Amino acid sequence: MEKEETMTKKKSIKLLIIGVIVLLIAAGGYYFWKKGATYESTDNAQLDGDILPVRAEITAKIDRIYFTDNQLIKKGDTLLAFDTTELKTRILQAAAALENAKANLEISGSRAIASGENANASSQNSAAYQQDMLAAKTSFRKAQKDFDRASALLQAKAITQQQFEDAQANLSITKVEYQKAVNQQQSSVASSSGLKTQAKAEESQIMAAKATVKQRAAELLQIQQQLAHAYIIAPFDGIVTKRTAQQGQYVTAGAPLCTVINQTKLWVTANFKETQLNKIKIGQQVLIKLDAYPDLKLNGTVASFGGATGAKFSLIPPDNASGNFIKITQRFPIRIVLFSLPKDKPTVLFAGLSAFVKVRVTE
Repeated sequence: MEKEETMTKKKSIKLLIIGVIVLLIAAGGYYFWKKGATYESTDNAQLDGDILPVRAEITAKIDRIYFTDNQLIKKGDTLLAFDTTELKTRILQAAAALENAKANLEISGSRAIASGENANASSQNSAAYQQDMLAAKTSFRKAQKDFDRASALLQAKAITQQQFEDAQANLSITKVEYQKAVNQQQSSVASSSGLKTQAKAEESQIMAAKATVKQRAAELLQIQQQLAHAYIIAPFDGIVTKRTAQQGQYVTAGAPLCTVINQTKLWVTANFKETQLNKIKIGQQVLIKLDAYPDLKLNGTVASFGGATGAKFSLIPPDNASGNFIKITQRFPIRIVLFSLPKDKPTVLFAGLSAFVKVRVTE
């Protein structure tokens, strides 16, 4: 009897232990299920940043290099300086050419003013000669009528021979004066026309001189801008690397010099499976861990979704319309912006570091 009771007790304890284990497994399963439903994660992620290739903007010889490869830099630091001797000489030449063009413009303006004044004076003279010609014409016509009348009266013996000769002499004088007035008026018109043509030519020269001044000013400005580009300045805080420039090297505009990586604006690019996208929304909180710094935890937020899957940006995108089709789960890039880094962050975070991200998809 006692043996049966002992067996019953052992069996009850065993069942109790099994029950507890089942409950623990169920609780653990529920916990991990709940956690999995709360977060979406991936280890297909990395830190990204702006990578700026620095190129020469002028053709010149490199005079000084102020950095070494993989050096930390600050925004505004001078990275490289070109030899400016030739540029400064060209600036002096361009400035002299500009001053010469301005002087020519001033001379052309003075000539145009003088030509305009001469043309106006000639026009006034032409008007005066026109009045003189009309007056001489009137006198000539009157003398002609007087002569015709004197001829008739002489035949009728109503006037003396002397009176006739006086009328004849007056006709000759007025005719000469009229012809003289006509010649003066025609000469004045021709002179006025020539002066007007000259004035227009001077105006054209002014336009050409103004265009030359603008051209010379543009040439000077271009060289001054080239002088400003003779110094390569760091655009932001970061790391300068991939240096190809050498001191004393003569480079052409567009030649690569180095690469600057922005360390002040980093983000995470996480490639989630397409089956995870339905839960991820812009603005959701993200926890980031870096393989390089296991103890460092970063916080961020979902900022944007890529425009297409990663496969679409590959050199040779897959074409599912030809050949045998094998369905592959696609990866979709999502940008995650970082919040301010903690004070105990490492000295430098590098673009390209592998990361593990976990997006909280439920509140």
